Amino acid sequence: MSENKKIQPQMSVEVAGLKLKNPIMPASGTFGYGEEYAPYLDLNQLGAVVTKGMSLNPKAGNNTPRICETVSGMLNAIGLQNVGVDAFIKHKMAYLEQYDTPVIVNFFGNTQDEYGEVAARLDDVPGVSALEMNISCPNVKHGGIVFGTDPAAAFEVVSLVRKRTSKPLIVKLTPNVTDIQITARAAEEAGADALSLINTLTGMAVDVKTRKPRLANTIGGLSGPAIRPIAVRLVHQVVQAVKVPVIGIGGISRAMDALEFLIVGAKAVQVGTANFVDPNAMATIIADLEQFCCEEGIADINELIGSLEL
Repeated sequence: MSENKKIQPQMSVEVAGLKLKNPIMPASGTFGYGEEYAPYLDLNQLGAVVTKGMSLNPKAGNNTPRICETVSGMLNAIGLQNVGVDAFIKHKMAYLEQYDTPVIVNFFGNTQDEYGEVAARLDDVPGVSALEMNISCPNVKHGGIVFGTDPAAAFEVVSLVRKRTSKPLIVKLTPNVTDIQITARAAEEAGADALSLINTLTGMAVDVKTRKPRLANTIGGLSGPAIRPIAVRLVHQVVQAVKVPVIGIGGISRAMDALEFLIVGAKAVQVGTANFVDPNAMATIIADLEQFCCEEGIADINELIGSLEL
């Protein structure tokens, strides 16, 4: 019996200088400000908490309907609704500080200056462990082109933000580009400490009876299991292109999904749409990852990271 004694695997990972208890965290926009999910799982179990995106000023978001289900996923056009960075600092951070879990604050802007100002305001906030920069936003001063689809624009805005914060900076990449490796290298060269990908894919759904879009915004972001193979491919490609750590995102709903991302080289992963289906999904994934390691005789989950055999 003693020879079959269960060995407790080491589950902690390190990303951009952050020591995480395990590689599992929520994806921004699917976990509110953390407090909303506290009745369903212990936030201390998570590798990190990632907040919904913060902007310089509060945003009401888009008109409804702004979510619809699709086959193996969902479309959303929330419109980055949030309380604004100042209200977040004043009213939301105190709750998160009670947990022994790193807090990663996602943020965005419509101009380079807005990005820089939000980052600067978060820079001195106790309890904020890192910033995650969403560059999937239109640059209103330059014709509305999305920062993340133009490598030059991505380089400029990440460079500016890098000068405004000393905290670890994670840049979240859009998949809606021809070659994600170019954008990834631009963000790395501009000073990103890590990259997270993918953000949602642009999609659309139509109500065939009314012949109208199912979202008030017409188009939205596709997420959920349907996008996972695309996300795994893009994470694999970016891992080959950069030296900074990569966080994998896209359709993770079980431990086996998370393992795909880790094996292709992601240091950690974010769980998004699955949180809406099962608010306790991440706790289950963490437990099942640990069980997988036990069954496979893996003493340290880091042994799996980048273990893909081609």
